[in-house]
Amino acid sequence: MDADLKPGKHYTRFEDAQGILIASVQSALGLHLLRAAGLITGGTAGMSLIISYVTGWSFGLVFFVINLPFYGFAWRARGMVFCIKSLLSVTLVSLMAEALKPLMHVDQIQPAAAAVLFGVSTGVGLLGLFRHSGSLGGVSIIALILQDKFGFRAGWTQTIHDLVLFAVALWLMPFDKVIWSLLGAVILNLVIAFNHRRDWYIVT
Repeated sequence: MDADLKPGKHYTRFEDAQGILIASVQSALGLHLLRAAGLITGGTAGMSLIISYVTGWSFGLVFFVINLPFYGFAWRARGMVFCIKSLLSVTLVSLMAEALKPLMHVDQIQPAAAAVLFGVSTGVGLLGLFRHSGSLGGVSIIALILQDKFGFRAGWTQTIHDLVLFAVALWLMPFDKVIWSLLGAVILNLVIAFNHRRDWYIVT
C-alpha cells in the first residue's frame, strides 16, 4: 500500500497510534450501524452481538470480556507488540461502540444498507488494524496466525468460522435478519481477502 515503506523502515509510535485509533473508529462505526439494524456478524463481535441481543447486556462489555482468552495466543504466536495492540484495539472499539449509542442515534436503517456499510467500514477498519499489527481479537488473531504460518488467507479463515456462527444464529434470530447479516459478513471478509497481503507492505 505504501510504496515508500521499504524493508527496514517502520512506523513511528505516533503513526501506529493514529492508525490504530482511526481504524478502531471506523470498525466501531460499522458495528454501530449493524447493531442499529439488529444484525450480527462473524467472529467474537458476532458472538458478542448475539449474547447482547439475548441477554440485554452491553455489547462493548461482552465484546471486551469474550476476547480475553485469545490474547494468550496472540502473545505466543506473534509477540508482545501484536498482543498489546490487539488489546488496545478491542478496548477502543468496545468503548466507542457504546459511546456512539447516545452520540449517533439511528432510529431506522434498511438491513441491506446496514450490511453493506458495515462490511465496507469495518472491513477497511480491520485492514488498518492489520497494517499496524493490531486486530479485533478472537478469530482475527487465529486467522492472522494461520496466514503467517501456512499462507492461508485470513479472510477465508474468518469466512469458515462465520458460516458456523450463522448456522447457530438461525436457531436464535429471524431468517431475514440472518441473511442480511450474512451479506455484511461476506462483504467484510471479501474486503480482507482481496486487500490484505503482507507482501504488499511492511508492518511492525
